[in-house]
Amino acid sequence: MRLYDTYTRSVVELPAAPGPIRMYVCGPTVYARAHIGNARPFIVGMWFRSWLRATGYEAELVHNITDINDKIYEAAPGKSAELAVRATEWYLEDTGDFGLGLPDHLPKATESVDAIVHFIEELIASDHAYAIEGDVYFRVASFPEYGRLSRQRPDQVEEQEPNALKEDGRDFALWKANKPETEDTWWDSPWGRGRPGWHIECSAMAEEIYGPAFEIHGGGLDLVFPHHENEVAQSRALGHPFAAIWTHNGMLRFTGEKMSKSLGNVTTMREAIDEWGAETLLVFFLAASWRKPIDYSDDTVAQARARLETLRNAFTLPAAEHDEGRWETFAAALEDDFDTPAALAVLHEWASAGQLELLRRGLEVFGLGGIAVRAEAPPEVVELARRRAEARSARDFESSDRLRDELAALGWVMRDRADGYDLVQEQS
Repeated sequence: MRLYDTYTRSVVELPAAPGPIRMYVCGPTVYARAHIGNARPFIVGMWFRSWLRATGYEAELVHNITDINDKIYEAAPGKSAELAVRATEWYLEDTGDFGLGLPDHLPKATESVDAIVHFIEELIASDHAYAIEGDVYFRVASFPEYGRLSRQRPDQVEEQEPNALKEDGRDFALWKANKPETEDTWWDSPWGRGRPGWHIECSAMAEEIYGPAFEIHGGGLDLVFPHHENEVAQSRALGHPFAAIWTHNGMLRFTGEKMSKSLGNVTTMREAIDEWGAETLLVFFLAASWRKPIDYSDDTVAQARARLETLRNAFTLPAAEHDEGRWETFAAALEDDFDTPAALAVLHEWASAGQLELLRRGLEVFGLGGIAVRAEAPPEVVELARRRAEARSARDFESSDRLRDELAALGWVMRDRADGYDLVQEQS
C-alpha cells in the first residue's frame, strides 16, 4: 500500500504485510461539542485501520484526547476539569454513532502527566530545553532540522508563545506554570505546580504506547505547524525516530471556508448526524480524497444521500453471477494512496452490475455493511405495497399516505421508481 507522506512530499510504500502498522492520529481538544470537520481524522484513521486489517496487516490505532489545554481553561474558568470530562463523553458518543468501532487506544493527557514530566526532564538534561520561573521551553536552535515537516526555514519561524524571558522567540512551551486565578487543575513537577504544553502531550502519549518509533502519525492539515513540527523536534532531539510517515487529511470547508468556531460557521457532529444520518456522512467523506479539502453544504451532503440510496437499492434487485476478479479494481484504488473516490465509483459499478457480494464486502470496509441487507417482503407487505401503488396511480393521495404509514409500522419503506417501486426493510 502507498500513502502520501507530508514529511517527504511524496507517495511512499508501507512496510509489507503483516507489518505491523502502528498509527497515531491526533484527536480532539475537548472544550465544546466537536464540529463535523473533527470527524474526518477519526473516520480516515478508522478506515485506514479497517483496510489494512482486511489486507493482512497487523494494524493498530491510537486516537488521543487532549484534556489539558488553554482552550479548555478559557472555555470554563474554574471548571475546566468538568468540561473536559463532559466534552470527552460528547466526542465518544458522536464518533461512536458512525458505527466504525473504537480505536485501539484512547489515551488522555491527564493520564500521561508522569510520562510527560519524564520526557521534559530528558530534554532539559540533554540541553534541548530550559526552565524559567516555573515554565519550561524547548530550545529550537538546538534542533537544526526544525521546520522540515512544514517547509519553514528556522530563521523565519514567528514567535509561538510570547514571553520576554525566553532565550529565543521561536521556543515553545513544554511546561506552563500554574495560574491560580484561571486554572483549576495542575500537577506537581520539578519546576513547580503547572501543566504540560500541548505539543509535548502527544509526543509523550505516542511514545508511551508505541515506544520511540512507529509507522504513521496522522491528523488534520492544520496541525502540520506548529503542533506536528514541534512533536518532531521534541522526539528526534532525543534521538527517537518517532513517526516514519506523516499523513494529513484535508480540511472541511463551509461554503469554501475552513469550518471553525472563530468564523461562526460551525455545524457540530451531533447536528450533522441528526440531520443527515451517519451513513450519509460516511458516503460524503468517501466522495473526496482524504488529503484534499471537502466542501460541506446542503447540496454536497444531499448528493451523498442520493449515492447512499443508489447503493442501498442495489440489494433489492436480483444478484448477478459472482465475479471475484472485479475485486482487484477496488483494491487497487485503495492501495494507491487510499483513493476513496475511485473506490466509491467501483462500488457504484458493482451496484449497477448486481455484484452484490462484492458490494457488501466493499461497503463493510467503510462501516457501511448495514445497508447491505436484502429481505424478502412477506405477503401482507407485498399486498399493502400493491394497494398503495394503485392508490398513487389513481391520485388517491389520502389512501396512499395511509398505506405508506401502515408499511412503515411494519418496518418497510416503499421507494417509488419511474418503472415501479422497491420495498426496503428499515434497519433498527
